[in-house]
Amino acid sequence: MITSVVHSSEVGEARRAATDFARKAGGNEPQLGRIALVATEMATNIVKHAAATGGALVAERFDDAAGIGIELLAIDKGPGMADVRACLADGFSTAGSPGSGLGAIARQADVFGVYSRPALGTAVSARFVFAPPTMSAPATDIGAISVPYPGETLCGDQWTFDAGGDTGGSTLFVVDGSGHGMYAAEAAGLAVRIFAEHAAEDCVSLIERVHRGLAPTRGAAVAVARIDTPARLVRFVGVGNIAATVITGFDARRMISHNGTAGHIAPRIREFTYAFAATPCVVLHSDGLSNRWRLADYPGLAACHPSLIAAVLFRDFRRARDDATIAVIRPR
Repeated sequence: MITSVVHSSEVGEARRAATDFARKAGGNEPQLGRIALVATEMATNIVKHAAATGGALVAERFDDAAGIGIELLAIDKGPGMADVRACLADGFSTAGSPGSGLGAIARQADVFGVYSRPALGTAVSARFVFAPPTMSAPATDIGAISVPYPGETLCGDQWTFDAGGDTGGSTLFVVDGSGHGMYAAEAAGLAVRIFAEHAAEDCVSLIERVHRGLAPTRGAAVAVARIDTPARLVRFVGVGNIAATVITGFDARRMISHNGTAGHIAPRIREFTYAFAATPCVVLHSDGLSNRWRLADYPGLAACHPSLIAAVLFRDFRRARDDATIAVIRPR
C-alpha cells in the first residue's frame, strides 16, 4: 500500500489507509491505535518538512528475524536532517512545531529506523510486531516495497523468500509479470507458488521449473538469489530484466541476468556465483525502478536495515509508469 502525502488534507487519508491495512493484516485494537498515531505523525512530518516535494507513506507486511507484522515507511525528498539524534529528542524542531513527532514514532514502534542526510531527503521505518519469528534458520533481515502500476489494484510484480533450512542459505525470488494488470499478476502469482513448492531445489532447477510452469501465461522476468552461507557464495539465476546487486562492505557488484521471458523464451538458464567475505546484502528489483543507482551516493545507507535501503532506492529511482518492486535481504 502506498499513499501520496503532499497537503495536510491527505494526513487523514494516510492514517485511514495504514490502519485498514494493519487491520487486514491481523493487528489488534491496541496495535491499531499505535499504528494510527505513527501514520499521523509520519504524514504530518512530510507535510511540515517536505512541503515543496511531498512524499509518501508505504505499508508492507514483513516476516523475518524481527517477527511477523507490518511496517510503515515514510519517504520524502525534503531537506533532510544533519543530526538525526538531536531530531529524535522531544522539543527539537526545525519547523516551529512542538517537536515531538519523530520521538513519538520511535516510542510507539517495536522497531524503528531512520536514514536522512542533508539534501538527500529522509526515510523513516516503524515496525509493529504482531507475532514472534517463525523462521528456524538462518536469521535474516528483509525489507521490501511492491506497488502496482498507477491506477491498478493488482500488482504484476511479486516477491517471496525462503529461510533456507534445507539449502544452507536464505533465498530471495522476484518476478515481474509481462505488462501490468490482471494477467501480469496471474503470471507473477503462479511463479511465486512454484517457487514456494520447490524452494529447496538448486537455483537453476527453480528457474527451469518456473519457466516451464509459466508457459500458459503471458510470461515474466524472474530472478532468484541464494546466500549460500557454508560456501560463502551468492548464487544467482535470472531471466529477463530483474536488476540484481550484491553488496559486501563498500563493494557493490551487479549480478548477471540472461535475456529472455520465463514461460516463452529463455535460451540460457545459468547460475552465476559471487564470493563474499563480510556479511552480504542482496538487492533485487523489477524494471519499475531504474538500475542507475549507486550506494556511494548515499553515505551510510549500506549499513542500514534492508527496509531503509529499499525505501531510499524506491523513492529516488521508481519509474512512474510501471509496477515497481524492490526486495533487500541481509543475514544477521
